[in-house]
Amino acid sequence: MTYKNLVVSRSGGVAVLALNRPERLNAMTAGLHADLRQALAEARDDEAVKVVVLTGEGRAFSSGQDLTEDLPRGADGRPQLGEVLERDYNPLVLTLADFPKVTIAALNGPAVGASMNIALACDIVVAAASSYLQEGFAKIALVPDAGGTWILPRLVGPKRALALMLTAAPVPAQEALAMGLVARVLPDEGFREAVLAMAAELAAGPTQAYRWMKEAVRDSQANTLEQQLALEAQLQAKAVRTDDFAEGVGAFLQKRPPRFTGR
Repeated sequence: MTYKNLVVSRSGGVAVLALNRPERLNAMTAGLHADLRQALAEARDDEAVKVVVLTGEGRAFSSGQDLTEDLPRGADGRPQLGEVLERDYNPLVLTLADFPKVTIAALNGPAVGASMNIALACDIVVAAASSYLQEGFAKIALVPDAGGTWILPRLVGPKRALALMLTAAPVPAQEALAMGLVARVLPDEGFREAVLAMAAELAAGPTQAYRWMKEAVRDSQANTLEQQLALEAQLQAKAVRTDDFAEGVGAFLQKRPPRFTGR
């Protein structure tokens, strides 16, 4: 399918979804959200896709919501951003949070405002050395959205999260790595190639086990320790019956690389 606001490409088991509004620093619009929803649904349903990479074209990941877009307005003429969140951002964040396949946010440049929180909703965040993240909402007297007030405190703690929100300070890639906001910082030169190599390695892994890992971590947010231990036992009982487990053990004993199939 051809998209107006996305460049979608495939390499083996990896699907790359690149936000494609570089002249607006990939600012988010209703059209871009619609393209993302469709592309994510296609990647979810395509058995050949094992990993999804979300990145940007040009020099930014995304500058957040495009405030020049023709937004819904109330009777007083003021923008109805709540409607935009419920229509576009909330479904996107929930889709990413519950996505059955591994997702990587590849920050080729700044990720500002809502786009920072969209990136943090992915499983793994990888950043180019020159990139940064910024909860820029306070700069325009708005409240962080797209899950930011839920995700960020769980990653860095409530005090640091609030400081990042109140000051709207940009967080350079290396500082974001130290905070635990990103998993890896890669050189600007060859950034996309390095991300694709990482994604390809994951795509060749035990993808069914990955799904159960994601489920376990997601559910741990609400579970007690006792509930989480029970969930781990249930998931492990299923994992040990997979072909991939047998292959992993066989490869270990035979001192060779495993050949996982996701089954």
